[in-house]
Amino acid sequence: MIKPLLIEIGVEELPAVPFLKELPNIEKKWLDILEANALGCEFEFYYTPRRLVLWHAEFPTSQANRVEELFGAPVSVAYKDGEPTPAANGFAKKCGVSLDKIDRAEKNGKEVLYFKKEIEGKDSKALIGSMIEEFISCLNFGKSMRWGSYDKSFIRPIRWIGALLGDQNIPFSAYNISSNSISYPHRTISYDSFSYNTAKEYFSKLKEGGVDIFQSSRKDTILKQFKIIEEDNSIEIEIDEDLLSEIVAITEYPKALIGTFDEEFLRLPPEVITTSMKEHQRYFPVFKDGKVTNKFIVVSNAISDDYDLIVKGNEKVLRARLSDGLFFYDNDLKNGLSFGGLKDIVYLDGLGSVFDKVIREKRIVEFLEEKYKTNLLREISDKDEKEISSTLNRAVMISKADLLSEMVYEFTELQGLMGYYYAKAANEDELVALAIKEQYLPDSEDSLLPSNLFSSIIALSNKLDSLIALFSIGKIPTGTKDPFALRRAVNGIVKIVLNQKIKFNIKEDLKELSKNYASFDVTVLENFFLERINQSFSANPSVIKAVVSSGERDIVELSLKIEALKNIANSSGFKEVFSTFKRVANIIKDVNIENSIEVNEKLFECDEERNLYEEFKNRALKEYSSYEEKLDALFGLKPQIDNFFDNVMVNVENKNIKENRQNLIATIYKEFRSIADIKEITL
Repeated sequence: MIKPLLIEIGVEELPAVPFLKELPNIEKKWLDILEANALGCEFEFYYTPRRLVLWHAEFPTSQANRVEELFGAPVSVAYKDGEPTPAANGFAKKCGVSLDKIDRAEKNGKEVLYFKKEIEGKDSKALIGSMIEEFISCLNFGKSMRWGSYDKSFIRPIRWIGALLGDQNIPFSAYNISSNSISYPHRTISYDSFSYNTAKEYFSKLKEGGVDIFQSSRKDTILKQFKIIEEDNSIEIEIDEDLLSEIVAITEYPKALIGTFDEEFLRLPPEVITTSMKEHQRYFPVFKDGKVTNKFIVVSNAISDDYDLIVKGNEKVLRARLSDGLFFYDNDLKNGLSFGGLKDIVYLDGLGSVFDKVIREKRIVEFLEEKYKTNLLREISDKDEKEISSTLNRAVMISKADLLSEMVYEFTELQGLMGYYYAKAANEDELVALAIKEQYLPDSEDSLLPSNLFSSIIALSNKLDSLIALFSIGKIPTGTKDPFALRRAVNGIVKIVLNQKIKFNIKEDLKELSKNYASFDVTVLENFFLERINQSFSANPSVIKAVVSSGERDIVELSLKIEALKNIANSSGFKEVFSTFKRVANIIKDVNIENSIEVNEKLFECDEERNLYEEFKNRALKEYSSYEEKLDALFGLKPQIDNFFDNVMVNVENKNIKENRQNLIATIYKEFRSIADIKEITL
């Protein structure tokens, strides 16, 4: 039998950010509880800032009856001379019956003790209370709190719980709250509760009480209101999806309103205005013809006949924020960019000040400048080598200067960006200003990359110093812990290098750069880089491992070889071809291919050897336009290798001939290994 089940957990206002982090897990956690209690069914999850709701249109009123089969000891062990042993009596006790109720069955070819019992399903009413308590307990929002004298904690105090199966309230107590079929309307409507006898009545009274329980509906309402405001005012509202999700989570009756602020504040960099709006006030910025305007959108959670007071209140709050911002901005412009004060900012214990970090980055910039000198001269055609060097030096030395600014102190997320604006105001070289702005890129999975090689060198120096410096003092990520985002730093380095198509050898360059740091095992950092390579390329992990195992350490070459092998491995018929080359890898497992390998053609005894070696030389000595073309040619040796394996015995008694044949196969394998170690490939 089935009935509708409605569960509502009423709380004080949930903080949006921690709630949204847990949101993807909530339905799965409830589903796991349902299935663990043999009550699996479809349901929907709704939320507002004051309630979590689980709605089951069809919920089983009891668990299904089930049959449990128990198998005991072999009969030969359970009985001796016709008398039951402790094994037999113990099994009967386990089954909860007398020994004469125990049957026999065959299992794994043996006759064993057997008992089958039917277990009657429990009534859902007896389970739902504990299931709800378990559900609340398993939700993880990070920080939690206790309230009153109750010893359990939750993200916010729980004020009411309702569980209605059909038209019956399910009585239970959880988190010091007794269940009851009551709920609350929007605070603007009333602070008093209302009762309900059916789910239909619950949803109806909530709607009448100014609560839109459906999060998708609230989102649609906001977007429709945005559209109307845009059309009425000929503007464009910047819709930040994360911010929109927050607004949906903190409203029960959303109402989008447009406000204005003094045009004087448009003197501020647009990012300051939008950051102040979004991060601190949860406002949506407004644009016209691609430029930020002196308007903003606030989504109210109030129900009112006159929203003017709400708009004016928010305008007042934003005006104060922007006034502070303008004050900071003007002061920073007067002070200019100076890096001397960075000596007073501690970077990290054991690594000195931020100024010390800048000096370390400067050394890395000098190394990269020399490495990419030709590329820089080609990119910056209006400067000579000396001018480029001077400009790079200026860029790295003032790259962190905006950390001393009042604006970045207030809005830490604007570091780098404010340095860009202050550099432009000070008439710094455009390359310098842009490099300061882009020094932290990429800063996320989908982030932009530095726009030129000059900026890329500054960005690389920042990431490389962080990596090498932290590894040099033993701050190495372990497991899932990575407090300094060093894995992201590696991903960023790989992306920049590939984007600029510049040479960077993970082994050699890291070894050279690490000479300026406290002594540490650089191979640990090299291996850390190589572990992250799997995350940087879209390919079968065994393909990546095969290329890495070849010894290649240049990032661009790694990329080209991985892409080539991936394309070959994904081609039709490759599995059949590859089976031949697996044999190649097996044949030479006792040959040290790190040593020089010689093939003596005078020791060939049959045409299959000669034909294979001749065809191999023709293909190996040829110039190829790509790694893929070369791999294709080498895999094209399949007919000759098959013919060799079919007609030539490798492990003959003559030691010289045996070694020569092994060397022939090893030479072919070694040529593959210049691109990838084929024994590592698994398909």
